[in-house]
Amino acid sequence: MAASEENSALFPIFILTIMALPLVPYTIHRLFHAASKKTKSIHCPCAVCLRSGKYRKSIFKRISNFSTYSNLTVVLLWIVMVGLVYYIKHVNHEVQVFEPFSILGLEPGASDSEIRKAFRKLSILYHPDKNPDPEAHKYFVEYISKAHQALTDPISRENFEKYGHPDGRQGLQMGIALPQFLLNIDGASGGVLLLGIVGVCILLPLIMAVIYLSRSSKYSGNYVMHHTVKTYYYFIKPSLAPSKVMDVFIKAAEYMEIPVRRSDEEPLQKLFLLVRSELNLDLKNIKQEQAKFWKQHPPLVKAELLIQAQLTRESGELSPALLHDLRRMLELAPRLLEELMKMAIIPHTSEGHGWLRPAIGVVELSQSIVQAVPLSARKASGASTEGVAPFLQLPHFSEAVVKKIARKKVRSFEDLRDMTPRERADLLTQVVSFSPAESKDVETVLEMMPTITMEITCETEGEEGIQEGDIATMQAWLTLKRGNGLTVALPHAPYFPFQKEENYWLLLADPVSNEVWVSQKISFTDEATAVTAASNAIQESKERSGANLKEISLAVKAAVEKVKGGSRLVMGKFRAPAEGNYNLTCYCLCDSWIGCDFKMSMKVRVLKRSRAGMRGGAGAVVEEGPVVEDGVEEEEEEEEEEYDDYESEYSEDEEEVKDVKKTTDVVANDQDSGSGSDRSGGEED
Repeated sequence: MAASEENSALFPIFILTIMALPLVPYTIHRLFHAASKKTKSIHCPCAVCLRSGKYRKSIFKRISNFSTYSNLTVVLLWIVMVGLVYYIKHVNHEVQVFEPFSILGLEPGASDSEIRKAFRKLSILYHPDKNPDPEAHKYFVEYISKAHQALTDPISRENFEKYGHPDGRQGLQMGIALPQFLLNIDGASGGVLLLGIVGVCILLPLIMAVIYLSRSSKYSGNYVMHHTVKTYYYFIKPSLAPSKVMDVFIKAAEYMEIPVRRSDEEPLQKLFLLVRSELNLDLKNIKQEQAKFWKQHPPLVKAELLIQAQLTRESGELSPALLHDLRRMLELAPRLLEELMKMAIIPHTSEGHGWLRPAIGVVELSQSIVQAVPLSARKASGASTEGVAPFLQLPHFSEAVVKKIARKKVRSFEDLRDMTPRERADLLTQVVSFSPAESKDVETVLEMMPTITMEITCETEGEEGIQEGDIATMQAWLTLKRGNGLTVALPHAPYFPFQKEENYWLLLADPVSNEVWVSQKISFTDEATAVTAASNAIQESKERSGANLKEISLAVKAAVEKVKGGSRLVMGKFRAPAEGNYNLTCYCLCDSWIGCDFKMSMKVRVLKRSRAGMRGGAGAVVEEGPVVEDGVEEEEEEEEEEYDDYESEYSEDEEEVKDVKKTTDVVANDQDSGSGSDRSGGEED
């Protein structure tokens, strides 16, 4: 019985230990992660961002950000642990071992007379005839009487003095720290124990498996619905204009699940009048166009109007219910746009190439949503091929301000960035009548805007030149610089209600054939991961080239220093097409800033195969040109005729290609190089 009581008393300690083993390391990990994230999340300090309240650290916002399921679970478990500690320290009583000599107040080895004398003395204090207290009666019967009996019996006393127990030698006993009612399996306790085992070992894993399978069957790995992925893949087209990307984007299943309430009808009608100019309606037949617009699926109409409210900065005119729906849509927008980007750059042709035009359109839409700039502002105007969109992302800027500074020969965003801070301050204060504080806000944002430079090479590892059918390797070093010296910073986005990290997309593409050869997403936020990836890539590359350990160590060290200095290594592979010269363009597109993208032209010369065999497992030389399905080409030509949209800053003509800043020639040195015929890199879709 004593062993059972001891096991029952140790049950809270057992539970406390089991809870502390995973909870303490997990809590430390979360605290370190939160501290590192806090140091990396450097937001824009301009007055417009501060007034937006997105970074305001009020008590309600702290509670809202903290009140996640995981955080609340951790807090609840810590409360349970504190309760267990308090119970163990103050409530839970220690099991007292039966010690006859200690109970009678004697030393071990006391004589019989001393035992009788002590028993009589305690009987005066605790005997029921002398002390009517029930506790005294209980103590006398359970302890004093038993101790006297154990010590007055010669055999019991000898056993106790020799083995520590009145009954003699005891065997080794083992128990489990469980409460007493679970150890007693008779009656109802046995049913409780059985139900507990079934619930913990069978029902709980089964419920978790059902929840996981039901969620995984509905969502992809990026927490995007499978129905959305199928919809995007179906509607994405190679000739999709940037402004038409919006029509595909709003068809997400997540947006279709947002309810359309009867109370939304009147606010949506008012919103339609405010954003009508951005809906690409034919003004000559405006009545028919309006009727056609409202005949669409109601969730589709609501989604398009709410996104246009974000682009035109008319969200202040929305009702509280619509504003809540808009916030939900903007919260989902980054992952949906990323999924749409993947649908554009996944292999669509027999050569395994993606499509360039819709990919650029997705990035431009992402920039416009984050900066709350209408798509119509990207129309080329005057000397600026980007329109006024880059200016509108600056604080206190409007189209009227852009027109005023254009009279002073500042017609493009690059002209404004190339000016010195003093010249910009004079321009804004004298021409636009900005206050010193407003000029400082503009300067602060310009210093936060990134500038990208690129070093890129393409080669066949271990061989001279690139021959048709080779698996060529592209290696690019991207370097990010800001005026304020930071590498990691959150973009200036006062109209986007959530914190948005900068992401970049590197595309090696052929603008003529509208094909993306290599694509990769890049983030400058996680430096540790970038260091590991660059070190491994450089080490593997040097090992394949036959370099010694010293050369490998120096190359890895140089790569690590480059990454810590704000550079990222991007490596990709592609199969070399048929013999010819290819005028490629390498794009580095930012999904958060407008006017900060970088591109450079690159000439790749592919020679006729002269080496034995096919490298990279190529069985035959692949054919050129995209695969065009029957009946699709005519539809795409009709769509091209209907496009009356703004021209993307990347839809360049032959003259613009000649003005590219940098050109990298990758020329193969081979005896048969003169036999190559010039090719344009593909055919137009």
